[in-house]
Amino acid sequence: MMECVKKLLENVVSLKVREYVKDYCKRNGLLTLSVFAVVTGCVLGFVLRSLNLSTQAKIYFSFPGELLMRMLKMLILPLITSSLMSGLSAMDTKASGRLGVLTITYYLWTTFIAVIVGIVLVIILHPGTGSEKDGHHTHSGPVMTSADALLDLIRNMIPSNLIEATFQQYRTDLVPIVQNTDVKVSQANYVYVMPDYHNPRLGHPVFLEITPAPEIKYKIVPSTSKGMNVLGIVIFSATMGLLLGKMGERGAPLVNVCQCINECVMKIINAAMWYFPFGIVFLVAGKILDMHDPAHLGEKLGMYFITVLSGLLVHGLILLPLFYFLFTRKNPFVFIRGLLQALVIALATSSSSATLPITMKCLLENCGVDRQIARFVLPVGATINMDGTALYEAVAAIFIAQVNEYDLDFGQLVTISITATAASIGAAGIPQAGLVTMVIVLTSVGLPPADISLIVAIDWVLDRFRTMINVLGDALAAGIMAHICKKDFEKSATSTSSVALSDAPLITHRCDYVFEVDGDSVLEKPVPCYNLCQV
Repeated sequence: MMECVKKLLENVVSLKVREYVKDYCKRNGLLTLSVFAVVTGCVLGFVLRSLNLSTQAKIYFSFPGELLMRMLKMLILPLITSSLMSGLSAMDTKASGRLGVLTITYYLWTTFIAVIVGIVLVIILHPGTGSEKDGHHTHSGPVMTSADALLDLIRNMIPSNLIEATFQQYRTDLVPIVQNTDVKVSQANYVYVMPDYHNPRLGHPVFLEITPAPEIKYKIVPSTSKGMNVLGIVIFSATMGLLLGKMGERGAPLVNVCQCINECVMKIINAAMWYFPFGIVFLVAGKILDMHDPAHLGEKLGMYFITVLSGLLVHGLILLPLFYFLFTRKNPFVFIRGLLQALVIALATSSSSATLPITMKCLLENCGVDRQIARFVLPVGATINMDGTALYEAVAAIFIAQVNEYDLDFGQLVTISITATAASIGAAGIPQAGLVTMVIVLTSVGLPPADISLIVAIDWVLDRFRTMINVLGDALAAGIMAHICKKDFEKSATSTSSVALSDAPLITHRCDYVFEVDGDSVLEKPVPCYNLCQV
């Protein structure tokens, strides 16, 4: 039967069409399946909403999507540590220092630009006008101050326990303590005359004693929150990589281990890529099933959604490609085309850290970025480069101020821009991490943190789009750094000793040597030989 169908297709379809379809499926088959999976998940989610599934049924339905998230998160730790250690150990000290300074400076600059775009758009469109709160949100005291959040960021840079940093972060908690007053003052504050039921003309006095509210103080208590401390792991791995490079042959065993781990992770990604479209269907559909009434959300937060989405589109489709063109003089959209698979995964998972393995694969295979640069720029970018999150936090803070009819002066707008940039650096690359750091931005200008509940209902949708911008910014930064630092890495690559073919030395050392012939010269590369006592 299959042979008949195959012969029929060969007779009907021309050879050129078959070759084109085969080539397209080879190059873009997985990308097409992923896009189709996102559309299918959206349609399936809205269709199943009419069935009013129970909470347990929703959990069972979302199980394949949960497996996809767990699979991606499993690869984050080995990929970050092996990429940074092996990548930085192979770099020259000056080249790695220049690359690090340029990368961090570029990330901070683009994040600040994203905040400015968000502030300008929210002031022009004014989405908070006409929006009302559903009710009064009781505020149970300060959640976190800006100073505590900044100190927590610095503490997480240097984790006290490296094993603990793989699954939780340091966090400062403010615990309310009620101060008991020993001296009890009893006095009549108010006197009321209550009518007598038997004789309304008569009355009797009632003394009303008001007890003062207890004094509440907040005690700072060290605590932890679930989630990998990516920032601490990145700094530790980068430090180890630089030191391994300086150690030379003594550090080569650990470098080889890291390179093997990195290659194994990439092979696991290649094998797991074909499961992604299946998992994306249930991941997206499950989120839509948990969504509140879309019509009510659109009526209440429609302008806010449009404002954030417009800012993300301006930053991601205009400014970031413009920066890439100005630095490299190349077409940015050809580069972005190779990243479409990573952008689709970012849209489905809403986690830049979980998308990191796919972004690495796209940069190396589709965009041709140098492996050493990608191994450094991408893990650092997934940690500190949150353009979409910074833009969203600035827009959300000013939106909440507009809902509360709170006029912000120029100084407060500057404060929001600075704190949104700083807070986005500390935002973990996990879903909806921006809501946590939003508290820092709100408290910096005196807005109530409890009003975050105004935007929680629609945050999961915007989180996916801002994750796409975060991933796009990381990848374009890697392309820019590969162009700027190209000469530095060419110099470090040619720094190996080059001798004439006739002058090739005899192997007189106790270590073996490998010779690569290049024209009239031979490149001498020693194979490391280890002293077991030293190792």
